[in-house]
Amino acid sequence: MFRQVTDTLYVSPQITVAEIDMAKALGVTMVVNNRPEGEEPGQPTGAQIEAAARAAGLDYAAVPVTHAGFAPWQLDGMAAALEQAGQGPDAGKVLAYCRSGTRSTLLWALTRARAGDDVEALSAQAAAAGYDLAPIRQIMDAVRG
Repeated sequence: MFRQVTDTLYVSPQITVAEIDMAKALGVTMVVNNRPEGEEPGQPTGAQIEAAARAAGLDYAAVPVTHAGFAPWQLDGMAAALEQAGQGPDAGKVLAYCRSGTRSTLLWALTRARAGDDVEALSAQAAAAGYDLAPIRQIMDAVRG
């Protein structure tokens, strides 16, 4: 269910409370919720996922992304979550989720492009995990630091 995009990033469709333990077993230290509340009937609430994550000793951040697109505050929120998880050699791992994993992957890619990462490398990493960055390629080029 979790797709590994980098050594320290997993993305996923909507997770359940029960999957928090699976994430922790993979070394996840931060859960990032990119799904708006009430997007689909019956989806677990952010509060339920946050409570389970914190009970397991994991950090949690909510950076909801609608289908309307991406805003600078969302890139800031994702960057802060990645930084909090210590995305370096001794990093904890991040699990970001939304309805399908696509918005989480696109937000990660935009955030990393804005930080100056190579757009081709980001595209290759996303593709290896089954995600296509073509819809945001021009935005990645525009925000690249």
